[in-house]
Amino acid sequence: MSDLLTYAYAVLRAAEGLQEAAAPLRGVADAPVGLVTDAGDDRLGLVVSHVPAQDFTEDALKQHLEDLEWLEAVARSHHGVIEALAERTTVLPLRLATVYLDDQRAREVLEAGRTVFAERLARLSGHVEWGVKIYAEPSEVPAAPAVPAADLTPGRAYLRNRRQQQSVRDTVYQAAQKAAERVETAGRKHASDRVRHRVQQGFLAEAAGSAAGAGENVVNDAYLVPRNRCDDFLADVTHAADGLDGVRVEATGPWAPYSFAMPPGESGGTAEGAPP
Repeated sequence: MSDLLTYAYAVLRAAEGLQEAAAPLRGVADAPVGLVTDAGDDRLGLVVSHVPAQDFTEDALKQHLEDLEWLEAVARSHHGVIEALAERTTVLPLRLATVYLDDQRAREVLEAGRTVFAERLARLSGHVEWGVKIYAEPSEVPAAPAVPAADLTPGRAYLRNRRQQQSVRDTVYQAAQKAAERVETAGRKHASDRVRHRVQQGFLAEAAGSAAGAGENVVNDAYLVPRNRCDDFLADVTHAADGLDGVRVEATGPWAPYSFAMPPGESGGTAEGAPP
């Protein structure tokens, strides 16, 4: 095995000035970025760079994926390359750490998947991805006036407070469902597709919450939106929590269409030597 592997970022549609746009980019491991082209279809290209084999073998990756600092650095470089080129053309993002033995093997994969890649790129053309998260925040709802302690025994006061907390929680989650319905309506009006992701929990939820406020993530969706409908989509999503206490709606984007790189109904990543 060579000391270097070919790291693939995305399949893309050829566009004027693309080579010039890719030339100054630095990818994973600070490696220069280039394009592998399809000899049979000059409309397609694969964005690649070369990475140390010792860091991207199967065993090495298993260890690295437990190293959050390493993983974050790779993810930032990976997404940075994709986002830069997405400003120039339609891109089909590939899974993080998609690697091939060399450029020739990458070219063979590109050529073997020519028809599928072209179909996916046609579907994504003129679209961007927006993420929409909904948070339920019962603690943000004003508490009801407390009954004077003298009027209740300690046991009844405790039970009353528990019932009151549960009532507030139920009301907030019903309101979050209402916000979700409003967002879905906006999606039907303005978006071409939607993907539902798992809600964020644990470390990811804490990281998101620390940046934007407290609350439980109850909806974590991605929408594929035509560029010319983004303003209308965002206007509706932004107001989805209007009049709903304890509910927060957060929209992020626009992104390259990471969530829609696979055809509807498919999921998963790519393995070396197989078409993404």
